[in-house]
Amino acid sequence: MQACYWIIEKLPGLSQQQQTQLKNCGITTTQDLLERGKTVQLKQTLAHKLGMNIVYINKWIALADLARLPSVGCQYCGLLLHSGIASIPQLSQTPAYRLHRQILRLQVATMQRKDLCPPVELVQQWIAEARSLL
Repeated sequence: MQACYWIIEKLPGLSQQQQTQLKNCGITTTQDLLERGKTVQLKQTLAHKLGMNIVYINKWIALADLARLPSVGCQYCGLLLHSGIASIPQLSQTPAYRLHRQILRLQVATMQRKDLCPPVELVQQWIAEARSLL
């Protein structure tokens, strides 16, 4: 399976100002972001250059990492992160039924709607793709 990379504007949770700051640092895709944040030292350098707390950099890198999975993309990477999944290796080791239950709880707690929860088959696909990408 081939990893997917997205333009930085597609990554959820980035303000217009943050997108511009990243572009000014030469980061225009999620692949660029992952490359520039491979190590703790690189993350700290990027955070310093952007004048931001490293917590934001870590969050964006986690979103970019999860978005590499074709069936997750930028549409579901935020949902996974808010459900407690922060990386592809973590996703690959999570039982589908447990993750689906976590996502359902999150959807009900925040949106008060069960119907927005992705089907368990899609969650299983995410996990299978995560395993094949490792």
